[in-house]
Amino acid sequence: MPWSDHISPLGVLIFSRFMSQWVFFLFLTLLLIPTTVRPQSNEDGYISVLLSQKGLNLGKDVLINKAVSSMIPLQVTDIEKSVKIPLIGKVQLVLSNIEIYSVNVASSYVETGETGVVLAVSGATANLSMKWKYSYRAWIVVISDHGEASIRVKGMEVGVNGSLTEQAGSLKLSLLDCWCHVKDISIEMDGGASWLYQVVVNAFQAPIRSAIEKAVSKKLREGIGKLDSRLQSLPKQIPVDHVAALNVTFVDNPRFSNSSVGFKINGLFTAVDKFLLQSYQKGLHTSASCNTPAKMIGILMDEDVFNTAALVHFNAGYMHWEFDEFRNQSLLNTSAWKYLYPELYSQYPDDNINLNITVTSPPVIRILESGIDATICLDVTVEVLDAGEVIPVASVSLVIDTSCSPQILRNRLAGVLKLKTFHVSPKWSKIGDLHMQLVQSVTHAFLKTIFLPYVNLRLMKGFPLPVLHGFTLQNTDIHYEYSKMVICSNLDLE
Repeated sequence: MPWSDHISPLGVLIFSRFMSQWVFFLFLTLLLIPTTVRPQSNEDGYISVLLSQKGLNLGKDVLINKAVSSMIPLQVTDIEKSVKIPLIGKVQLVLSNIEIYSVNVASSYVETGETGVVLAVSGATANLSMKWKYSYRAWIVVISDHGEASIRVKGMEVGVNGSLTEQAGSLKLSLLDCWCHVKDISIEMDGGASWLYQVVVNAFQAPIRSAIEKAVSKKLREGIGKLDSRLQSLPKQIPVDHVAALNVTFVDNPRFSNSSVGFKINGLFTAVDKFLLQSYQKGLHTSASCNTPAKMIGILMDEDVFNTAALVHFNAGYMHWEFDEFRNQSLLNTSAWKYLYPELYSQYPDDNINLNITVTSPPVIRILESGIDATICLDVTVEVLDAGEVIPVASVSLVIDTSCSPQILRNRLAGVLKLKTFHVSPKWSKIGDLHMQLVQSVTHAFLKTIFLPYVNLRLMKGFPLPVLHGFTLQNTDIHYEYSKMVICSNLDLE
């Protein structure tokens, strides 16, 4: 079953470090994606994040709450009108300080169309406050009065229709249409002459309704314009640590299906000081399958995402370590080897030993249908500390095959390496022939108790997944297809 039946592409652009207003901005973009088919970009994406209908519904609710809170209070333009009243004459009426101070949404929906996606609310109610005043001339005397009033809006419908496209690695948001329709209003006057209420209702009901519709529509247009500017200013890369950054340029127009929306980003790691690392030719061309009940969000990651992370840190020289501690600390002294390697002990009696570990090539990560494997090539050099001098005395090469168990820690992807097999071969020795059976046994203990725990301690720090700030992954499932890993999850508001 294709995973798009369960999960749909949500924008892969935002890692968990963004500010809280991005919740509003990003969910709005997700709900304004056009359905028209566009040509694919020549560049491949290596991470795709998909949002299902279940996720869209959550996004819709969050978006509406954010929209209402950002809109309130909303000022409506003043209304002035001259009204002719029997027995009184011409009366000048002014309604001012008209303000929407609360909105209650009864229902909302998202609908797709040929030109875009519509996000709308219906049956909404709103409460307004305002001030009124009037004046008229009776012979040579000007009569005036003023007071306050409240307005109750019923049956308000508000909606937006927009399109979202990729431009030079960023997103361009275009507003196709927006609207606000008010079905009915009721007015309650506080004070005033006996004739005032009916005059206000008859003369001002339509202008008040029109003013509210214009004010709300204007606010929506302003919000779309601000959102477009924000999207254009999104960073093209996000630092993960002081060495590596993630390339988060968009590589294609948003994709849309009947129950999902989504984005693809480049997704490869780069050196912080070098935005372009190297070209990979594969990318995500096939869909994965999610054999779990429908989730809100799915994150599809190509194995090259992990391989570029390894390459960046390898090129930066961060895969070199020295160990001077061991579970059996006595083994890190030449006295423990005086019978097996008498030449070592005779040259360096009772000297301490260091193990110098160097990864000789970038680790290779492979994602198989059964899980994740990694191959690490090491050189292990034995060094003697003699009179303050570090003296290399022997070296072996290791090829380590490991399996990786990924873990989701809140919104970060971490992992634990487990040893599968390893092969050790001698490189050179200044202390005579190496006893490879003994070296094999010591190496196994070193890998299990020192090296892999050390590496896992760093892997468990993880790196951030493309999840909106303010949300946490919940009930996460991870499964694999050839060269790809799929994370299926629900979302929870923090």
